[in-house]
Amino acid sequence: MGEKHTHIAEDGTVYEHEHGHRHTHTHQNTRAVLNRLSRAIGHMESVKRMVEEGRDCSEVLVQLSAVKAAVNNTAKVILKDHIEHCLVDAVECGDHEAIEELTEAIDRFMK
Repeated sequence: MGEKHTHIAEDGTVYEHEHGHRHTHTHQNTRAVLNRLSRAIGHMESVKRMVEEGRDCSEVLVQLSAVKAAVNNTAKVILKDHIEHCLVDAVECGDHEAIEELTEAIDRFMK
């Protein structure tokens, strides 16, 4: 096992974890991310209905563009949270694997 770390969130919640294995963190923006994802899912369902109803392709494309923007903005929130919480810890502990994983995830997302 790795070195144990303790973090205290702004609300006073204490989080402990160890480096040296995959771990998860509770992020400040989890609720916001879940809300954004729920809205994007609802928006996609309405786009699907538009296609089923035979709506104009231009209208569908505009709505798909809005969904794409919503997903990208959600990814930005996740990335910011990850950098502020997980990546800072990884750099402090010399966890190069976490940095490489983030780089790979960004590369995949940006394709």
